[in-house]
Amino acid sequence: MQTSGDVEVADIFRQYGPDYRKTHPLPREHLRVMRAIEVCRTAALGGHVDECNTCGAIRVSYNSCRNRHCPKCQFLKKEQWLEARRKDLLPVPYFHVVFTIPAELNPLALRNRKTLYGILFRSVSETLMELARAPKHLGAQIGFIGILHTWGQNLMEHPHIHCIVSGGGLSNDTQRWIPSRSRFFLPVRVLSRLFRGKFLAYLQKGYDSEALTFPGTVAALKETDAFRAFMRRLYRKEWVVYCKPPFKDSEGVLQYLGRYTHRVAIANHRVVCMENGRVSFLWRDYADNKRTKIMTLDAGEFIRRFLLHVLPDRFVKIRYYGLLGSRKRKGNLVSCRTLLGVGETAHDEMASATHEDMPVWQELMLRVSGIDLSKCLVCGKGRMCSKELLRPLKNIRSP
Repeated sequence: MQTSGDVEVADIFRQYGPDYRKTHPLPREHLRVMRAIEVCRTAALGGHVDECNTCGAIRVSYNSCRNRHCPKCQFLKKEQWLEARRKDLLPVPYFHVVFTIPAELNPLALRNRKTLYGILFRSVSETLMELARAPKHLGAQIGFIGILHTWGQNLMEHPHIHCIVSGGGLSNDTQRWIPSRSRFFLPVRVLSRLFRGKFLAYLQKGYDSEALTFPGTVAALKETDAFRAFMRRLYRKEWVVYCKPPFKDSEGVLQYLGRYTHRVAIANHRVVCMENGRVSFLWRDYADNKRTKIMTLDAGEFIRRFLLHVLPDRFVKIRYYGLLGSRKRKGNLVSCRTLLGVGETAHDEMASATHEDMPVWQELMLRVSGIDLSKCLVCGKGRMCSKELLRPLKNIRSP
């Protein structure tokens, strides 16, 4: 039995993945993700050998797969992304708003991921920007980041978007900064109703244009009468939208963003053990006062649930809107800072305290974790110098 601390998602895939692939026809993107995770940081992908220039100690490092679904490859990506976002933050409150689609939509979304997730992003962005621009609410153009998550704590389907929204925005004539109320952004009920209306309108357009497919358990929805009845049920439901209190400062925003941006369906530290064809992992039961529990699944079911959250190729899961839209972001932020009476964001002092011979990723690791990867861990004095490049093993495709 492998227990918590020494078992990873990669171990589960290596041990149970071959049998799972034999009995479950998988799309190419799922096969690629499984293979990438299995070979990540192993000799299969090659690597390099470093040697201490003082004591001669040897350190072998294997390459990462860099797949966005891999639990081991997200830390550095997350820190690099947060470094880039630091310069975008304004000295204003930021709100965390979450939009969730009803569970009845999950089977349809699973079979039409690119279309439904696209509708979800469009509905969320239009809802926030339209209400914020309305004079009776804020009357301003806001800036926000939308981050798609598709899972719940039990690894089942739960598509929702986390939005980090500026507490205020530029007036329509761009001559004033209009702040939101200190503890209130926009009325949640109004957000929910408009979000529901927009999403279902776009869903109906998708149905009318035959952009949706209806295989398996959703086959009945292909019939017009069944789809209309389905839509009526969704219109009658209250859709879940909630808004958390604003963050105290920009550093709080960054720390919070770090929890959501590059998260995958399950992190390795949540896996408790695997034995006898079963996998146990930690999960938080929100229906039971957020208590942490252990869930045990057949290995095949664990793999199935993990693969539910593999995104379509090239699908963008982090998107920017309003003031942060890529086309006018730089000019918008300059205008905002001028109106707020602040200058350009200062560079982190630690950024200048780098080693000339240290790769950029090692500089970042030193700043965010205090770990100097160029320093020898054996003697504590020497520096690790490149000694040998290890090539990937033959017949191993790059994920």
